[in-house]
Amino acid sequence: MKEFALIFRHEDGGAVASPEQIQLWMQQTMDWLGGIAAQNKLVSRGNGLLFEDSRVVRPNNVVTNGPFGEIKETIGGYVIVRAESVEEAVEFAKGCPVLQGEGNSVEVRKIAGGGDFH
Repeated sequence: MKEFALIFRHEDGGAVASPEQIQLWMQQTMDWLGGIAAQNKLVSRGNGLLFEDSRVVRPNNVVTNGPFGEIKETIGGYVIVRAESVEEAVEFAKGCPVLQGEGNSVEVRKIAGGGDFH
């Protein structure tokens, strides 16, 4: 069995959700994660990634505030799942409530194991 990171990407510029909508999305996310956990395939609930106190470090010691400016999307968080294949991990990703947001996506990446680096 392999481990995969499901990375939540949010497109900037969307409307701000109401507190009620945020609460609904949180409940949907907990239900989605619970379904994966019930199959014993949830490795880590990961973490949301906050925008406050964030910096981007570029070559030549250039440091800017947060992941803002010229980019159109940001990473909002991640979870780690266990799956037999990338196709199974993609099926988990398809159920993610993040996909309800216009322009949002879930990136599926295999986590490198001992012999995966060349």
